[in-house]
Amino acid sequence: MIHLSQAAVSEIGRLQSKQQPSILFRLTIKPGGCSDWFYDLSFDEATKFGDQVFDLSGILVVIDTDSLNYINGLTLDYSEDLMGGGFRFHNPLAIATCGCGNSFSIAH
Repeated sequence: MIHLSQAAVSEIGRLQSKQQPSILFRLTIKPGGCSDWFYDLSFDEATKFGDQVFDLSGILVVIDTDSLNYINGLTLDYSEDLMGGGFRFHNPLAIATCGCGNSFSIAH
């Protein structure tokens, strides 16, 4: 299971309203980045085979089964700083993260 902070819910909702309100928010883990894996956030119109859908504070979050293995327990936050706004990932399974905060490693 993953968790969204209230700030993340608000920002995803704002971004969705620019797309279409019924669009799905997809969180995927892909190989690459500075530390083996990176988070990929996107919007999608449909689910695919193997996807799991979570209703988190009214946001439909879609995660494929493979990605879920790398982010179980993840908290997704959103915050603004002097460089602008961005999503922040707090992954209890990560043993190392990159300075950018979007790339991570897990124990093998």
